[in-house]
Amino acid sequence: MAKKPKKAPAGAPMWMVTFSDMVTLLLTFFVLLLSMASMDKVKFSQASDSLAGAFGVMASSNSTAISPPRVVTYAPVDDDLVSRVYKRLRSKIHELKIDKDITLVKDRGAVILRIEDAVLFASGQSTLNRAAEPILDKVAELVRPLPFNMKIEGHTDSRGDLMANWKLSVDRAVSVLGYFVGKQLLPLDRLAATGYGGQKPLYPEDSDAARALNRRVEFVLESQGGPGDNLPYLIDASEQAPF
Repeated sequence: MAKKPKKAPAGAPMWMVTFSDMVTLLLTFFVLLLSMASMDKVKFSQASDSLAGAFGVMASSNSTAISPPRVVTYAPVDDDLVSRVYKRLRSKIHELKIDKDITLVKDRGAVILRIEDAVLFASGQSTLNRAAEPILDKVAELVRPLPFNMKIEGHTDSRGDLMANWKLSVDRAVSVLGYFVGKQLLPLDRLAATGYGGQKPLYPEDSDAARALNRRVEFVLESQGGPGDNLPYLIDASEQAPF
């Protein structure tokens, strides 16, 4: 009597279980290597497709090609507070009818009121003109309600002696500061004075008109804070010499 053939045991053959364990371990090993490397979307996609083809798993005929990442550049965005203060001051300056004497600009992430030196001082002098007092009164009126300190910067042109220009710019800045404090228009703890001489011109000094524009006093509105605080609306503190 012929023997009946033995029925194959149910489930996958034993060799397939062992083979599956080996493939899984190999896949885990390569994934670990990838995770320790510097990841790149394009390279990762290529490696993933290669592994899928080699092991016959996770294969997909509808794989989506990943294009290399684009380099995106962004235009600088003005701080919201600076923009709002700038618009408010521009409207107020026009309302006070002093827009001929004061130029309002946004520079270095700050709001700056700029006045030509001829409006405030006689040529080569650091004593304020009497005619400048109403303008400075209105500057104080503009700044007083704002949550800012104010740095007063003196600037000259580059002609003449370097140290003499620097001293003149400092004396002019201190003279304006003294006027604000003496008339009790602004408290001293909200003010600082700096002189740059002719080191920070606005325009190349190739004409008398350009040199006249470089001779100026600037009122830079700063975030309020202590001397050691980082002021977000200012240039680097290492570039300044407060007095």
